[in-house]
Amino acid sequence: MRNGISIVVVSGHASLVRGLQQSLPEATGGRVTVTGADGGAELNSPDVVLVDLEAPTGLPAVSAARAAAPHARILAIGGDDPNTTIEALRAGASAVLPRGEDATAPLLAALEGWAVVPVALLSSLVERAGPQAGSPATAHLDEHDRRLLRLIATGSSTSDIAGLLHVSDRTVKRLTAALLRKLHVSSRTEAAALAGSAGIV
Repeated sequence: MRNGISIVVVSGHASLVRGLQQSLPEATGGRVTVTGADGGAELNSPDVVLVDLEAPTGLPAVSAARAAAPHARILAIGGDDPNTTIEALRAGASAVLPRGEDATAPLLAALEGWAVVPVALLSSLVERAGPQAGSPATAHLDEHDRRLLRLIATGSSTSDIAGLLHVSDRTVKRLTAALLRKLHVSSRTEAAALAGSAGIV
């Protein structure tokens, strides 16, 4: 961690700000300074903005901080709800920290550049990210399967695909049936939807 990191805490809870003002300089040997702010609209070029996700600040303060301090790293604290955590990350937060005394260690890790998310929320976030990144069903397809899936997703008919692949219609039907089994779907429409969510088309 470099010296002279300035952190602005955007929170409506004075006790949170005071706690960080006491703990962080001590934990970092004076390398971190902490000041408080009531909202994210006016920030004085901090290195890091720590946004409290609890009312009265909440999620809007993440976007406000991102706009007011575009060069600062935005961290959120108090993401106990998976939906709130995801929205905070989408709004520009690069880490979500727990509340209370347990916040110091993950905050120090975040200041070192680590992406931090509460352990209790990891499985939920992975499940939610799965379909978007996802389609683990498509991750194991070889290039031939991917080409066939792209053709199906772009609306090519069996005859069109047969001509492009230089095979018979019967072979295309056999290859398509095998592909649907690999994807665990029952129709070309479902396969096309998977292709779109996986970024194959």
